[in-house]
Amino acid sequence: MRNSNKKQLPILEAVNIIDASSDGQAVGKVDDFVVFIKGAIPGDIVDVQITRKKNKFREGTAINFHKYSEKRAEPVCSHFGVCGGCKWQNMEYEWQLFYKQKHVSDALTRLIKIELPEISKIIPSKKIYYYRNKLEFTFSNKKWLTEDQIKDKSLVFGEAEGEISRNALGFHIPGSFDKILNIDTCFLQDGLSNDIRNEIKKYALENNLTFFDLREQIGFLRNIIIRSTSTGEWMLIVCFHYDDKEAIINLMNHISLKFPKITSLNYVINTKRNDTIGDQDIILFSGMDSIFESMEGLKFKIGPKSFYQTNSEQAYELYKITRDFAALKADDIVYDLYTGTGTIANFVSHQAKKVVGIEYVNAAIEDAKINSQLNGIMNTVFYAGDIKDILNDSFILENGKPDVVITDPPRAGMHEDVTRKILEISPNRIVYVSCNPSTQARDLAILDEKYRVVKIQPVDMFPQTHHVENVVLLEKK
Repeated sequence: MRNSNKKQLPILEAVNIIDASSDGQAVGKVDDFVVFIKGAIPGDIVDVQITRKKNKFREGTAINFHKYSEKRAEPVCSHFGVCGGCKWQNMEYEWQLFYKQKHVSDALTRLIKIELPEISKIIPSKKIYYYRNKLEFTFSNKKWLTEDQIKDKSLVFGEAEGEISRNALGFHIPGSFDKILNIDTCFLQDGLSNDIRNEIKKYALENNLTFFDLREQIGFLRNIIIRSTSTGEWMLIVCFHYDDKEAIINLMNHISLKFPKITSLNYVINTKRNDTIGDQDIILFSGMDSIFESMEGLKFKIGPKSFYQTNSEQAYELYKITRDFAALKADDIVYDLYTGTGTIANFVSHQAKKVVGIEYVNAAIEDAKINSQLNGIMNTVFYAGDIKDILNDSFILENGKPDVVITDPPRAGMHEDVTRKILEISPNRIVYVSCNPSTQARDLAILDEKYRVVKIQPVDMFPQTHHVENVVLLEKK
């Protein structure tokens, strides 16, 4: 029974939005507490329906606008505000860059107390739309419906009159794991991506292929992964829940005939409860088993499970900065920690004596080795395993003491044991690439024992979002 005595959360009137948080929400301040607000940007003045109360902050949603910010932009996507992928599409790009730069500055100056140089101006992305080379879309029989869609009976497709089709192919709704927002047009990947996705959905509906039910774990079609490269190659992976050979072959043949630009057409049978395919067998249906990216004449193989920076053009800028910061000499030994598929390791190899790459994921290390072979690079070695376990005295004795350490950890940052080991190894320079300035700041505070920060360069890899990459150069004090 619902508690009728539960206190109604208040509405705050005329809240001035003064900032944007590192997770993309608008920030206001009322009395002595901070309010994190959805649906607004800095410069707006809004009424806020509070949805959550904590001792030091509140969370809420903008429900009425007294003033619209001059920093606003008109969102290009009809799904903006429901899809959680492009939170800042309603903000002019120059202001997106401003707040990303501010996030880096705030993280490095407020979270830690170490001496810092001036932070260089953030490098913008040349493309602010259609910049991604990888997107994943999910099938669901529980399409997310707005109130207007529920009322609009004309939205019927292939179902009984008066009912609304609940089949969808698109993105997860934030906070609702089993609800999928059907995407007609996404502005993040080249238009062919939209054509492929919409054609697959159309074929599935016309041929009565069942869409997956994430709660009940039933249904045939699970998800699709679309990858592309700047060289014009395309990869498609279709994930099925069970093996129906006739239905699979018919669908894959249809895709192959409809989209000859797909150079690597694959599928996977995933019977697990989760959507990850890292532990699954990928079946090549037609074309090549990989696609290839190119950078300064180097070729990088990208398989169905490979990691590659999702903004290819901006990844090149990021790697050039990393290489410049490293300032390698011909006799330098370089350790590339969290090397992934060895992109940075191979990219800087021609300037060094030896590059040693370490990565937790074994499949990524196999790709790294292949990428070295593809490019005739002979001075790289790669190891798979947990870096905090691998990076011991015998490993350093075998591979040589590094002159330069390049590290590009995941959002969680480096394990403290790894950070302490770097201090012990004591390379001349450290280049720290991070997708999370907060955890980067934490690690820099530890490294401050022996190192000083010499250069800081933010890079925008993901326009229309709050995410920012940051490259830091450290030298011995």
